[in-house]
Amino acid sequence: MPRITSIHYGQNDMKAVRRQSGGYWRRRDFLATGIHAGLAALALSGAARRAFAAALPADITGFSALELSTAIASREVGCVEVMQAYLARIHRLNPTYNAIIGMLPDEQCLALAETADAELARGEHRGWMYGMPHAVKDLTPAAGLPYTSGSPMFRNRIAEQDGAVAAAMRAAGAIFIGKTNVPEFGLGSQSYNSVWGATGCAYNPELTSGGSSGGAACGMATQMLPIADGSDMMGSLRNPGAFNNVIGFRPSAGLVSGDDPFSRALSTSGPMGRNSADTIRLLHTLASAPGPEQPAALRNALTGDSEYRALELSGLRIGWMGSYEGYLAVEPGILALCEANLAALEAEGAIVEPVMPRFDMAELFQCWLDLRNQGRIGMREYYENADTRPLLKPELVWEIEMGYELGADDIYRADAIRRRWYAEINRLFESHDFLVLPTAQVFPFPKTTPWPAEIDGRTMDTYHRWMEVVIGGSLAGIPVVNLPVGFDGHGRPMGMQVMGPFARDRKVLEFSLAHERITDHLSRRPDLPAA
Repeated sequence: MPRITSIHYGQNDMKAVRRQSGGYWRRRDFLATGIHAGLAALALSGAARRAFAAALPADITGFSALELSTAIASREVGCVEVMQAYLARIHRLNPTYNAIIGMLPDEQCLALAETADAELARGEHRGWMYGMPHAVKDLTPAAGLPYTSGSPMFRNRIAEQDGAVAAAMRAAGAIFIGKTNVPEFGLGSQSYNSVWGATGCAYNPELTSGGSSGGAACGMATQMLPIADGSDMMGSLRNPGAFNNVIGFRPSAGLVSGDDPFSRALSTSGPMGRNSADTIRLLHTLASAPGPEQPAALRNALTGDSEYRALELSGLRIGWMGSYEGYLAVEPGILALCEANLAALEAEGAIVEPVMPRFDMAELFQCWLDLRNQGRIGMREYYENADTRPLLKPELVWEIEMGYELGADDIYRADAIRRRWYAEINRLFESHDFLVLPTAQVFPFPKTTPWPAEIDGRTMDTYHRWMEVVIGGSLAGIPVVNLPVGFDGHGRPMGMQVMGPFARDRKVLEFSLAHERITDHLSRRPDLPAA
């Protein structure tokens, strides 16, 4: 799996990204055609450097991650200048949104940026994230930073070393300034906990940002962070992506550093971005190096040409699953937004047709519950300890108690159902390039509400039934991207999940580039509090 660290701007490349008036770069075309930046940006000079500088936003925090990478590497901006801009924005906005937690003191952040500038002056450059302020999801240990997992039991825990994901980003040059908020132990698609409080939606801070990567998505959508890492078990990269109008990508199981390469684990780490190109670049940073321990399919998942290109939409076959013919409760307005985007794809020549899995979807949800609750075995020590049990939120207590009721036959049955689901998904991909569902069954709801008790008049019988729409991709272990599809009449964002076959991550992301090229949802930024 290549770790691309540079983009070369030769004569032909410049012709591809220059446009008529003044030779300025068109930012969208640049992002769609040249997504890797790093050391070679130091070679930018003369007209190329002036054209690049002229196309950048006036505010540093408005740069995409790839633009920021190139600007730092080419010395258009200094690391201290970048850090000052981000710290000022965080201090202005974070009290409202509560996305970034456990921050280092400003003086320490600026000292780290000064060190990065000094290294650049000596010609040293570690990677494409060099000098970027970054906050790591609080389910991931990052040395020297809080590692609470949103639990009062770990209120004062400080990580002693980096986890695999944090280590990959630090090696790429990121400057860690803090963490991003999560639900307690990442459970539930609503980022609130008793340690840090709740995180608001970028487009309305009174609503939830989703979860569990809610702090990551909100921090990025409000431009308090240039890019974000996250993780996903039950939509935790996808749901906050939809609720904050950004890209969230769940990779094929086993692709990312630290993930088990031998099984399709229910949870995986992955990237989020303000656009598709940034998301792709972070995926390459997080992805494991190829090796004999990785399945052959995953060793090839990101290989090939180092340049990702938007897919040609004409002739692509897209299966629209909708609400599984009414099986899922869906808030009015969500399906219409998704279908409007599918119509735009049809206008480009894609073939969209309704499709329904040949499967008992209620049986699939029971499979999900049993496998998820089995995963709570490791938390029984907290439940059985009289001192720590009162510190667990009720939803976690419920999952642990459900786990106690499971027997070997239940898990055997759940595994058998999952294997049949693999086969059914593979059957559908024989006739379709992609399968599409809404990303969430509800629009962002008040952040004071732990979880929706009903949707469109239908009662939710578990605390995560309202996110059932995401379990198909999770159980299959396949690549899934959240693509923004627009806003309802109240300005609430929504997205749709686009799923591809196992280990076809690149194809899914190239579809994301194509969708971004024919829509303008990502250009609608939130109305933020005044300075």
